This record gives sequence, structure tokens and C-alpha cells, in this order.
Amino acid sequence: MNRGARPSRRWRRYAQALPMIALALTAAAELAAGYWIPAKAALAQHLLERAWDQTRAGSTVARPWPWADTVPVARLSVPSLGASWVVLSGASGRNLAFAPSHLDGSALPGEPGVSVIAGHRDTHFEVLESLERGAHFELERADGTRHDYVVTGMEIVNADVDRLRLDGADSVLALVTCYPFDATRAGGPLRYVVTAERSTSAAARQARLPGGALLR
Repeated sequence: MNRGARPSRRWRRYAQALPMIALALTAAAELAAGYWIPAKAALAQHLLERAWDQTRAGSTVARPWPWADTVPVARLSVPSLGASWVVLSGASGRNLAFAPSHLDGSALPGEPGVSVIAGHRDTHFEVLESLERGAHFELERADGTRHDYVVTGMEIVNADVDRLRLDGADSVLALVTCYPFDATRAGGPLRYVVTAERSTSAAARQARLPGGALLR
């Protein structure tokens, strides 16, 4: 009888321990996920930097990872905020998850016209909320040329109604992110647009509509 009872008692001990084991496994999984997300972000930045270095060296197909459908087109920096980003081609949701991205159809960064660069409000472009008129951007192109831009306007627009102008005699940057910055739900129509003009340009100021945003 005693021998037959031992497995039963052992099984009860295991059964009592199962919730603790499950809790420990859950905690370990959450801890691993917490470390994996920043690790993945750090790895992505390393791959973006490597792709940018290859682009600066003359490559036109420097994809950050083998299956990427995008390449770096510029580096954008805000020295006063200590922010710097590699800008990817094509503002798709997949690309925006890793870096600010250039909108197809707008001028390439540094070229005449309006270059639209989009970014998420809760990651890369959250610093836009801290920008003020007169702040300076530095733009580096793939050919190594560098241009300075100055912030001339900030505007809240409705994407369902307003449209950005893409024409212009000089190079203008329109940095676009969702608004408000502290929204708990994504997908609203409001956008925060920061207009930055090349520092030496007077033509861009004449083309810009009052208020700072390049709107139609």
C-alpha cells in the first residue's frame, strides 16, 4: 500500500508545482521579449548604418537586410537634439518601422522641390514636438554633399483635406508625423508638419504659404 501511494503523492507535488512552473516560464518569456525588442532595434540601426556607409561608398543597391525593398537615400540630423537618422526610400509601413522614410513622388532630399520625409510620432519623429522655429537640420546626401536647413514653420493639418505642395524653386524639407504626439490610438487624420528650408534660400520662403506649411 505504501509503495502504491508514493506515485500518487509525487504526482500531487508535481501538480501543485505546475502553476509556479507556468508562472516562471511566462515571466521568462516576457523578460526575453523585453530584451529582444531593444536588441532588434539596435541590430536594425547597425544594419542601417552599414547600408548607409555602403551607399556613401557608391553602392546603389545597399539594402539594410537581404529581403529589404528599400535603400538609404540620406542622413538627417538635428544637432541641438542629438538626433540623427538614416532616411530610407519609400514611406511604407514596413520601412517606417525602422527609420524615417522618403515619400515616393516628392523631391529627393537636397534637390529642388519639396522632399517629404515621414516618421512615427512615438519613435524616430517624437523629437519633432520639441523643435522650434530657427532650429537647424543637417542633411547629408549619398554623394557626400551636405546642406543646412532651418525650421521655418510647424503646422497641424488634416490629411483628409489638406495636401502638401511638392513644387518649389529650391530645396524644402517637409517632415511629417501623426498628431497628437500623445494619442492613445493611431490612424487619425491629423498630421504634424515641420517645414525646413535651406539656410541660404530666399526662394523657398517666397513659395511657402503663410503659416509655415506647404499646403494646397
